[in-house]
Amino acid sequence: MAYSVPLNTLPTLVREFASYKSAIQNASEKTVSEYLLDLRTFFRFLLARDQKISPDSEDFENIDISRVDLDYIKNITTEDIYEFLLYADNVRGNMAAAKSRKLSSIKGFFKYLSTKRMMLEDNPAINIEAPKKKQALPKHLTLEESLELLNAVKNDKESKSVTRDYAIVTLFLNCGMRVSELVGINVEDVDREFRSLTVTGKGNKQRIVYLNEACRTALSDYFTIRKSDKYKNCAERALFLSNRNQRISVKTVQWLVYKYLEIAGLESKHYSVHKLRHTAATLMYQTGNVDVRVLKDILGHEQLNTTQIYTHVSNRSMEEAMEKNPLASQGGASDKE
Repeated sequence: MAYSVPLNTLPTLVREFASYKSAIQNASEKTVSEYLLDLRTFFRFLLARDQKISPDSEDFENIDISRVDLDYIKNITTEDIYEFLLYADNVRGNMAAAKSRKLSSIKGFFKYLSTKRMMLEDNPAINIEAPKKKQALPKHLTLEESLELLNAVKNDKESKSVTRDYAIVTLFLNCGMRVSELVGINVEDVDREFRSLTVTGKGNKQRIVYLNEACRTALSDYFTIRKSDKYKNCAERALFLSNRNQRISVKTVQWLVYKYLEIAGLESKHYSVHKLRHTAATLMYQTGNVDVRVLKDILGHEQLNTTQIYTHVSNRSMEEAMEKNPLASQGGASDKE
């Protein structure tokens, strides 16, 4: 795997931790890269403090952590980790979510050393609580905006990939899949009658996604092209192909979604590919009356509390509906004296 951090610049134990996350826990390349970035920053912070290097200087980014060994790690304390989180807050300007991710990386590393490798008697990170995150409601397109987006794709006269792009946007808006799941779909993952397809989610866990009429129609139209003589000699198994007949990339999908959001006049609302996932979930819950436990399985969430944020969206919508009542601005009555 090609991680965002060169492995030869990292301590041996960190490299071994990366191998464990990838090979044993089936963590994705992106997830492992994030762990490595966080651990590199953590060890650079500790070494900068030891060497009297300012953590906000250019020298910080050039600190060599490759020689950090077990003896050094054994001397890391809980207070060191708290100090690092304070640095992440005050110097790097990390919000709660970013600090939580950094702490998760540190916790995972020390848990690996203490419980899997039995190299540490004490785990300095075990009792540190994650910073509390503000529970932001997921941003999503309205039904009308979703239709505008689909029409923007359908009416694109310049693109040579309209059928493909329409199928992609339709799957996002109806199935709520992640962009990584969509680009990973192979031709054989789609049911012959277009009733369902198989996606591979986080942790390489597969799940069945059932398709409604809109998805069946869009995929059927696309398969007419995908199975045509144009791709007869194409060895690529991917369902969605780029203009070079290779598996379409995440960046390309993101680009085409931004493109159609702009055509639809929705770019000012800062929507994104992931917001289409939120849109599918919100529309299913609010309009389709889908049970939150069923929605959990559709989205591929591990925990129900992750899915329950969409119930809060519904509550917010009810509050807004009350405020839009034309009688909402009427004042109260007062008794005459």
